[in-house]
Amino acid sequence: MNKRDYYEVLGVSKGASKDELKKAYRKLSKKYHPDINKEPDADEKFKEVTEAYEVLSDDQKRSHYDQFGHTDPNQGFGGGDFGGFGGFEDIFSTFFGGGGSRRRDPNAPRQGADLQYTMTLSFEDAVFGKETEIEIPREETCETCNGSGAKPGTKPETCGHCHGSGQLNVEQNTPFGKIVNRRVCHHCSGTGKQIKHKCSTCGGAGKVKKRRKIQVKIPAGIDDGQQLRVSGQGEPGINGGPSGDLYVVFHVRSHEFFERDGDDVYCEMPITFVQASLGDEVEVPTLYGKIKLKVPAGTQTGTKFRLKDKGIQNVRGYGKGDQHIIVRIITPTKLTEKQKQLLHEFAEVSGQVPQGEQEESFFAKVKRAFKGD
Repeated sequence: MNKRDYYEVLGVSKGASKDELKKAYRKLSKKYHPDINKEPDADEKFKEVTEAYEVLSDDQKRSHYDQFGHTDPNQGFGGGDFGGFGGFEDIFSTFFGGGGSRRRDPNAPRQGADLQYTMTLSFEDAVFGKETEIEIPREETCETCNGSGAKPGTKPETCGHCHGSGQLNVEQNTPFGKIVNRRVCHHCSGTGKQIKHKCSTCGGAGKVKKRRKIQVKIPAGIDDGQQLRVSGQGEPGINGGPSGDLYVVFHVRSHEFFERDGDDVYCEMPITFVQASLGDEVEVPTLYGKIKLKVPAGTQTGTKFRLKDKGIQNVRGYGKGDQHIIVRIITPTKLTEKQKQLLHEFAEVSGQVPQGEQEESFFAKVKRAFKGD
């Protein structure tokens, strides 16, 4: 099945900024996260969204994707066969006798594949960080054969068909004359070795699937959509090469009343009309406990107060953000007769006429105007 365009997956244009990519990813990852969305295809959609964001949020990967799309340029023209030939190296060898194509040593050490694990965090755990244990399925070197794939007491033998090169030269007669086409040896699958007596534990693969527990230290300040690389905890290397890495991608749950913007935190603080008018000292919540905040007399709804260094620790250690308190004045919905009377008296003293009386006064003026008073 063909992969969808990464920009289409995130619902953004090709010129989208990093902020636009991040907002789109946050929205979609929350929508399709398996812990939230129980639809059958939610997991696949979440993985698709995460993969798209990982590529487009990385400048180098994005540039490569914009140039080549999902096609790997190392796989020849379009990643497939070209006119019946096996990619660029085969075309080169077809016309030039195979003398100029480069061949990879099948027994050279190669790094193992990277793995990805998605972890859901509470808002507080993302803010303060923590150390936790996760369990991942991964391939590991078979302990019975030490990764050789051969039965204990035996060892892999050099392939008698390609003589250890991992490739076969196939002669073909063409209108250009006799040419040599180089192909991967199908007898040894390009490894240059054959296993006559396979290991009973791994079946000759040299690897077995296991579930491994890994300690992960989550840094304080990690944000939704960010990832942590755990070096050497991916799939094992090939031919003695280094292991791949494990990438832990974080999904952070929203908070009841705190909202994050970078390293800053925002929250709304309801106060009464009396507190706003006369001023007061109120208790406000922060990530680090409650503190006292002085509200000056005459404070208007929407007024912002900044609490320096009461935000979130920057994940790279560049200090802390601030907390911003946004005041919302609560208008009472149920008043006693005494409260209504006092408010009327307040309006009269302040020279304020209730709306009903204003309307009556206005229509009275209109009436007098038409009567010629």
